[in-house]
Amino acid sequence: MTNYQPGDLVLVAFPYARGAQTKNRPALVLLDTGNSDIVVARVTTQMHQTPYDVLITNWQGTGLLAPSVVRLHKLATLEKVLVRNRLGNLQPADRQQVSAVMQQIYRQW
Repeated sequence: MTNYQPGDLVLVAFPYARGAQTKNRPALVLLDTGNSDIVVARVTTQMHQTPYDVLITNWQGTGLLAPSVVRLHKLATLEKVLVRNRLGNLQPADRQQVSAVMQQIYRQW
């Protein structure tokens, strides 16, 4: 079984909320505890800005095909078998931005 690191960008077969259909979408790995699941955040090219979105400034170096945003309020726990491939990983400056927003989110708890 493949293990992933926080900051890895992967192509995942996201299941639709209704039905058994999936759509391949990029996602950011937030957590892999070594079992059959990973926790990911959605990555999108839709530039809707919320306080929980992080613009990936170095998207070309990550394996993404277009400018993208990590939506840290759109998380999913998915089986690793849904990962189609590993695209790349976030660069340090983008990782710092993601970390800062994650700290803001969880500070509210």
